[in-house]
Amino acid sequence: MRKLIIFIALLLSLSITFAANEIMIGVTQPLTGNYAMGGQLGLRGIEMAYEEVPSVLGRPIKLVILDNKSDKIEAANVVTRLIEQFKVSAIIGTYSSALGIPGAEIANKNKVVYIAPSNTNPLVTKDKPFVFRVCFIDPFQGTVMAKFAVQHLKAKTAAVIYDVSNDYSVGLAYYFRDAFVKLTGDPKSVKVYIAYQGGDQDFTSQLTAVKKANPDVIFVPAGIVGDAALIAKQARELGLKQPLLGGDTWDLPQLIEIGGSAVEGAYYSTMFDVKAELSDKTKPFVEKYRKKYNEDPGYLPALAYDAYMVLIDAIKRAGSDNPEMIRRALLTTDFIGVSGRIRFDQNRDAIKDAVIKTIKNGKFEFVTVIKGE
Repeated sequence: MRKLIIFIALLLSLSITFAANEIMIGVTQPLTGNYAMGGQLGLRGIEMAYEEVPSVLGRPIKLVILDNKSDKIEAANVVTRLIEQFKVSAIIGTYSSALGIPGAEIANKNKVVYIAPSNTNPLVTKDKPFVFRVCFIDPFQGTVMAKFAVQHLKAKTAAVIYDVSNDYSVGLAYYFRDAFVKLTGDPKSVKVYIAYQGGDQDFTSQLTAVKKANPDVIFVPAGIVGDAALIAKQARELGLKQPLLGGDTWDLPQLIEIGGSAVEGAYYSTMFDVKAELSDKTKPFVEKYRKKYNEDPGYLPALAYDAYMVLIDAIKRAGSDNPEMIRRALLTTDFIGVSGRIRFDQNRDAIKDAVIKTIKNGKFEFVTVIKGE
């Protein structure tokens, strides 16, 4: 991590003295605060991509990296700074939909291209023609997990515990419930649909309601992975033995570090796994990442890497760093990334496959790939 901090400091210092012919690309991530782990992992992917492709159109690329501090207001402020102070042509966005929504709004108003690596909430790109994303969205992710629960786990009933303060969690809970009811054909199949406040430490009231309803599965689309781990521990302490299900925020080491044995056998959807063989670029990326960081890459560095490469591909095809010309090139993207083939639908959301993973013997394990629509 020390090397990463030095890298960021170097880039920030260099950005003060950028040359006139440089192509300016902004990066915003939560490098401090509640979402810091996600932001730091995403930055690793951008770092790797930048090392491979530091120039385009015969001009050097200058990255400007700003910390949004895991704060919604600061997420909007740093995007404003990237546009007004550093005059960037495009921005690679932040971890967390809650932070991505306000930042994307600012970029779109200023007609600067914004690519979200991992934000899954539909509001990130909705009605924003300059905003794209290289991941799938929550309506698809919620449906995937509902299908997995009904078809693979044979669940007929479910409970949902979600973070009312987090846009990602609220949206994913809604889409899971909608899909689960349709798949079971029973409007009462989601027996508990109950909220908590992000950062809470005691989930006794929510879990007591779940225990009373006795559903087949428990879906916990936590906005912060630590919340999911605590809910899992307290659920097991109350004697709840049902399979726990989650979304892509679970794909962080903290889930196992905090949750321990309580998360054994849990399932979640994500967008990358080293065993998923999503493209012929996956294996070389994994090998390079292992050599650099001495661990396997998760979905955050993989998607951030792809976001950078998709942007460079668009700049090449546009033959310009003009934001409008980059935007037009992005609309016709058909790119093979380390996380699979990337194309954009009419809402500029990527059409991607979903990866299902579980926790077995204290480790993340690949289960299957569910194709995008």
